[in-house]
Amino acid sequence: MPRAASNGIELEYETFGDPDDPPLLLVHGLGAQLISWDVEFVEGLVDRGFFAIRFDNRDIGLSTKIDADVDLMEAITAALSGQPIPAPYLLADMAADAWGLLDVLGIERAHLVGVSMGGMIVQQMAIEHPERVRSLTSIMSTTGDPDVGMPDPEVLPVLLEPTPAEREAYIDHQTEGSRVIGSPEYFDEERTRARHAAAFDRCYHPAGVNNQLMAVLASPPRSTGLRGLDVPALVIHGDVDPLVTPSGGERTAECLRGSELLLLDGMGHDVPAYYWPRVIEAITGLAARAS
Repeated sequence: MPRAASNGIELEYETFGDPDDPPLLLVHGLGAQLISWDVEFVEGLVDRGFFAIRFDNRDIGLSTKIDADVDLMEAITAALSGQPIPAPYLLADMAADAWGLLDVLGIERAHLVGVSMGGMIVQQMAIEHPERVRSLTSIMSTTGDPDVGMPDPEVLPVLLEPTPAEREAYIDHQTEGSRVIGSPEYFDEERTRARHAAAFDRCYHPAGVNNQLMAVLASPPRSTGLRGLDVPALVIHGDVDPLVTPSGGERTAECLRGSELLLLDGMGHDVPAYYWPRVIEAITGLAARAS
């Protein structure tokens, strides 16, 4: 896969489809490598006429790692008490990374699609450069306001456990975490285990996940910036998401004037294959309206 020099770092990326088609940038969430975008899902977008780009955010996968000495539990305690968090970087830096990648590819304007933390990143991208946004799709994400989108308390213990360093233990741990936050009726254990095995084999770097989480905690809310936007927008959220609860998606849609809110029955904090046709259709419809 190629690498792009962007914002002082290097990003690993991959493209699908015809570069002459409308570009669509896919931005994934906390600790998720570019391979977390299932090829079948991406090809579904390409079949609808998009030139799709997926990439590793900084600190994950094969992109540049940031050397930082962070105490995650100390940062969480600081966040809960309203104290400053000494994060090694912010979501704004990750947004600048993504714009830099598009610059390298010679893309001035693009459709932006982000999930979870990736939704936060594409929101920030739009706030900073609305003139470059063809459309904005924020999936299972939130605005950063502390009164919405907060995790259900019962899911936190599993997610805050230390990540095992041994391969099989890692796969077991990550699969269980995916089960806890995922769509109850559509959880696919075989596919999930295979995805986590591939991620471990490609790049095991738990320190990067901590750094990214610090960026989320330390970044200011985006609601004011989102209210100032006038871009075609779509917000997708699962109605049983326990990690970023639905109020986060509802607030995002409320802030984005004229946006569509699509609440999917039975979807948790994942996008199982069962929902792909509806999500692809919704993204395609938004792009058509935007054009």
